[in-house]
Amino acid sequence: MKKIIGVYRNQNMHWVGDGFPVKNLFSYDRLGQAISPFLLLDYAAPYHFSPTTQQHGVGSHPHRGFETVTLAYQGEVTHKDSAGGGGTIQSGDVQWMTAGAGLVHEEFHSAEFAQKGGLFEMVQLWVNLPAADKMTAPKYQAIAAKDIPVIEFEHGAGHIRVIAGRYMDGHAEHHGPASTHNPVNVWDGQLKAGQVQHLHVPVDHNVLLVVLSGEMQLNGTQHVQDSSIVMFAQDGEADIRLEALQDSKFLLLTGQPLNEPMQGYGPFVMNSKDEIIQAFNDFNSGKFGEIPVAG
Repeated sequence: MKKIIGVYRNQNMHWVGDGFPVKNLFSYDRLGQAISPFLLLDYAAPYHFSPTTQQHGVGSHPHRGFETVTLAYQGEVTHKDSAGGGGTIQSGDVQWMTAGAGLVHEEFHSAEFAQKGGLFEMVQLWVNLPAADKMTAPKYQAIAAKDIPVIEFEHGAGHIRVIAGRYMDGHAEHHGPASTHNPVNVWDGQLKAGQVQHLHVPVDHNVLLVVLSGEMQLNGTQHVQDSSIVMFAQDGEADIRLEALQDSKFLLLTGQPLNEPMQGYGPFVMNSKDEIIQAFNDFNSGKFGEIPVAG
């Protein structure tokens, strides 16, 4: 089984805008190449919003050099960007936005969710782009829940949703609907209390297990609580043993490391300081465009 090299837990919540109360579970400024090609993951644990006619969320802001992946567990988010992408993602849906050469976007609770209020729960993941693709044209993928393959574990133990990459179930291969620039797997899983599941991952990938809720024991020895990430060694092994001590919700992220220099500042992640300065200059001179105003 793959050796565990780190377990990190964060229960401290901070606000992103006024709509996203999140815990930052990992970030490249702390973990660097060890998590490549992943950069950052924020978990908005279930939070109750009262009905309102106000807009809650994050106003217009830029990105360049990577992709943002938003998983909606509860609640709805409406997105608009300067490349013409947009739409509302609902519970079970995923939004995969390639910022590439640069865009400006905004993310707000949908008008319908705001009016009704209720529990809001989301994950936002940042995926780095290879140097060759950092200035690719921006792209927006709205992935509906119905288009994400769901593989049920035996004996009603839980399931895995394959958002990106591929998952082997016996001799059957399941492919996620997300189009990606890197070889990555993004699996969204649930495992019921008392159940055990073995997962098989590519040996040449960096591997991160994110325990969103519940409590698990990994590889028979490592106890992991909610709001934690687990990092695994690149040791040529491919198997991980999950045991749920409580009903648990998790993400398994694997990706081929880019092995390229990283330079990031705020909403930009590039390969050099000069490219970061260029990103600021391009943004300030209007090259990222504007979000169209509804007429």
